[in-house]
Amino acid sequence: MNQSNLAKGLMALVLAMLVLISQAVFTVHQVEQVLIVQLGKPIRPITEPGLHFKVPFIQDAFSFERRLLIFDQDPQEVLSSDKKNLKVDNYALWRIVDPLKYFQTVRNEEGATSRLSDIIYSNIREVLGQYTMMEIVAGSRADLVTRIRDQASLQAAQYGIEIVDVRIQRTDLPPENSKAVFRRMQTERERQAKTYRAQGEEEAVKIRSMANREREVLLATAYKESQELRGQGDADATHIYAEAYRQDPDFFEFKRILDAYEKVFTKDTTLILEPSGFFRYLQDVDFPEKGGAAATRLEGAVHGE
Repeated sequence: MNQSNLAKGLMALVLAMLVLISQAVFTVHQVEQVLIVQLGKPIRPITEPGLHFKVPFIQDAFSFERRLLIFDQDPQEVLSSDKKNLKVDNYALWRIVDPLKYFQTVRNEEGATSRLSDIIYSNIREVLGQYTMMEIVAGSRADLVTRIRDQASLQAAQYGIEIVDVRIQRTDLPPENSKAVFRRMQTERERQAKTYRAQGEEEAVKIRSMANREREVLLATAYKESQELRGQGDADATHIYAEAYRQDPDFFEFKRILDAYEKVFTKDTTLILEPSGFFRYLQDVDFPEKGGAAATRLEGAVHGE
């Protein structure tokens, strides 16, 4: 009976030792860090991975992540420097760098994200509020997010948190502003189109004026050259006529009067006159029945043939 009781006592002692050991020994994984709390009071942080010990039933071990954590914040409205409302969608990468301070201030991840939401949003609103909408949308976002990250990380340090990075995923206008902005953009494009059309019309008028001026210059030059050539031709013709006239003045006088007869007399013209002066060549004319060649020419002139 005594041996049975002894065996039971030893077994109970062994079980008690196993329970004490299980309560005193714990393992820290390489992706976590542990804070030892004694009767609700933080004692020491443990950041080295491996096997560690604590006082059983008196001390507790709280585990925290050492890896980067993602805080994806809901889109928030931000007012730019030119008074434009923007909806900014962002996220942040953060980690716990001081488990003791972290436990004393926010205690857990839910409390940490609540603080991060306020810190990041306030810095986004402050930094983006110094820039215009076009600078935020089309400018260099690397400088903006660097400023936001540095300022937010300084404020988060009091909670044992380091903000590694802040990224702006998307920047949109609120729905009620999108149509107004679109209308302004459309108006601006129409104004630019009118400006371009007016400039094009102005250039077209200049080109047409230049072409017309060149046309008038070319026509005037061509007319001048044609008149010079015609004058030269007339002068040459006059010179030739004069030279021919000097060779036989009587013959050319006779020819001019014959040409005049052809112009003066029409068909069936009857003349009753005394042949003298202009008509002196009509006297002593040999008409066709007499067979004279000169008479044939004169009769044709007289009859307008």
